[in-house]
Amino acid sequence: MNEAAVIEASRKWVEDVVVGYNLCPFAKRELVRNRVRFVVSEATTEDDLLQALHSELQRLDDEPDVETTVLIHPGVLQDFDAYNEFLDAADGLLAYLEMEGVYQVASFHPDYQFEGTGPDSAENYTNRSPYPMLHLLREASLEAAIESYPDVDGIPQRNIELMENLGADKMRDILTKCLKNSGNAGE
Repeated sequence: MNEAAVIEASRKWVEDVVVGYNLCPFAKRELVRNRVRFVVSEATTEDDLLQALHSELQRLDDEPDVETTVLIHPGVLQDFDAYNEFLDAADGLLAYLEMEGVYQVASFHPDYQFEGTGPDSAENYTNRSPYPMLHLLREASLEAAIESYPDVDGIPQRNIELMENLGADKMRDILTKCLKNSGNAGE
């Protein structure tokens, strides 16, 4: 695994998809300010990934200049169902560390599938990324951003409509290009 290429593909996805299509209206500011930490975990087991998650949460506590962390983990949880189950363990870690309400974990995966949708549904691409990843967010920052945004409740529906208009084929092509441009095609 080429760590730099994994970060490059993930960053390109954030720039082109998340920011480019304004899926998260709060992402651009922190990306431009270079306050998003992209880190690749070498984890090959769920326990290793929990340890990496713990380390990154501690780093956020220790380094207030880092607004958010994208923890990319290409070596573990390639299966979406296993990944989805792991999210309970991630939330459990937050509770154990008494960090609930301080941080939250957003989820992105190459095979992300919302409940009640088909695997080829375009709306799944709001959360489909080049690699499995956990996005660690500061709750206070998120709450402040939500307060200043005029229609936060409309974001999910707007994103679904956008993905449906763009289509699953186009979004699949964009993800493929993110991987190819980083030199990780087919990984």
